[in-house]
Amino acid sequence: MGKSFDAVIVGAGFAGLYMLHRLRGLGMTARVFEAGADVGGTWYWNRYPGARCDIESMQYSFSFSEELQQEWEWTERFAPQPEILRYARHVADRFGLRSDIAFNTRVTGAAFDDGRWTVRTDRGGEASARFCIMATGCLSAGRLPDIEGIDRFAGRSYHTGAWPHEGVDFTGQRVGVIGTGSSAIQSIPVIAEQAARLFVFQRTPNFSVPARNAPLAPDYAGSWKSDYAERRRRARTLRSGIIYDFGETSALAVPAEAREREYAARWERGGINLLSAYTDLLTSKEANDTAAEFVRARIRSIVRDPATAALLAPTSHPIGTKRICVDTGYFETFNRENVALVDLQAAPIEAVTPGGLRTRDAEYALDALVFATGFDAMTGSLLRMDITGRGGRTLADKWQAGPRTYLGLMTAGFPNLFTVTGPGSPSVLSNMIVSIEQHVDWIADCLAYLRSHGIAKIEASPAAEDAWVEHVNAAAELTLYPQANSWYLGANIPGKPRVFMPYIGGVGVYRETCDDIAARGYAGFDLTLRPRLRERSAAE
Repeated sequence: MGKSFDAVIVGAGFAGLYMLHRLRGLGMTARVFEAGADVGGTWYWNRYPGARCDIESMQYSFSFSEELQQEWEWTERFAPQPEILRYARHVADRFGLRSDIAFNTRVTGAAFDDGRWTVRTDRGGEASARFCIMATGCLSAGRLPDIEGIDRFAGRSYHTGAWPHEGVDFTGQRVGVIGTGSSAIQSIPVIAEQAARLFVFQRTPNFSVPARNAPLAPDYAGSWKSDYAERRRRARTLRSGIIYDFGETSALAVPAEAREREYAARWERGGINLLSAYTDLLTSKEANDTAAEFVRARIRSIVRDPATAALLAPTSHPIGTKRICVDTGYFETFNRENVALVDLQAAPIEAVTPGGLRTRDAEYALDALVFATGFDAMTGSLLRMDITGRGGRTLADKWQAGPRTYLGLMTAGFPNLFTVTGPGSPSVLSNMIVSIEQHVDWIADCLAYLRSHGIAKIEASPAAEDAWVEHVNAAAELTLYPQANSWYLGANIPGKPRVFMPYIGGVGVYRETCDDIAARGYAGFDLTLRPRLRERSAAE
């Protein structure tokens, strides 16, 4: 048996770092296991060209330390990956967190027995803990498409979620990019500037809006820092946890000319605030169509070739029901002579060959292949571990028809196992750091409650879990989200159950729900007293 701790935390991204900080504050012993060589989570692994956050820097940061948020200086409106990684490293160093993190150590399994979790790693070690906290992230399990010959390619191949740390120089090369999601939309303009020839293999086009990124003006940063307490408080009450300029009317309640001006102003301002222009863009298809057609018209005005523009203009899903992308020059890239768009709907990929890629209609000679094919979102990182709960049942078996949780925090049959921003919580539909802080604070407060009340185990009750899953699904059905074949539903993974995984009810409503449940003595959770206290209670 390895070392024993009060808690084991899996993952040293933002969730794992803050969880460790809170546990230390409670005087609890903890060990963090991290597969990477450093902190940062998704920002450690995703180093592809052009990678940056789609939430403004002043909002994508921790709020738990006033000193931290005042001392850190962001340099751009939307922070690039290297800067966010520097921030994560700064947090780890400032709060002295590294001494409790085991790097280059991947957790392969965790089993619950006799009131404790035994956590196994790929280095052959084990650790025992009363509590196991999964801070593995929602977008950390990269996936490659099932394409014949993918292992026979003679050139270099890359996945955007596991990019070489030394970077890649595509100068003079013939490059193929498979996928047109967020990582592709950010990386394609940068790759196009280097490559001799770039082929973009697209199955489904995605909506994207311009970032209008720029250096962060000191007076703008100062306005946030002088009012951080109130702005953070407000963000926690909002649906996405992000402060935008919110419209207050229906898109259908204003004249078409006024609506066009509003969309145009937001397009010029940049960022995903376009979807906050009106109150019903994600609940009314008719309202949504006005925003979708505005963006399609912009695509047609940017891309000079009408046939290419038509292929890049999404029509298969309402705007915003897949995570909307934020770009710098994406559509303009298709005006370059060295860039070609390949429509995989018309001619699907048949195989990767040693010399490139073959579709039904043509052969493409390539020196490098970039797989911008996304992740097994929200559940992939958890199900890749062999997690065994009470009675020997595995999490994979429990979730074979889709993830089932209570609040996205716990799942019935797995006592003392917490997930940070798990399925069934706002997570990927929100500012992740706002949701991370809320979950970590809730878990830390819960552990303090268990300790002070002599409780050995906490577990979601099956009835509460069933009711929450039903509520999450019902909330999703009130919106347009289920109309898209998105990774929110697991649609990007062949054979994965189609279940809408995040909670659409909003960060503010969700926080109130979690706080109310805690205030009622953790209603919906089964609490087991420590043996001696249980005997004393029975005697009384």
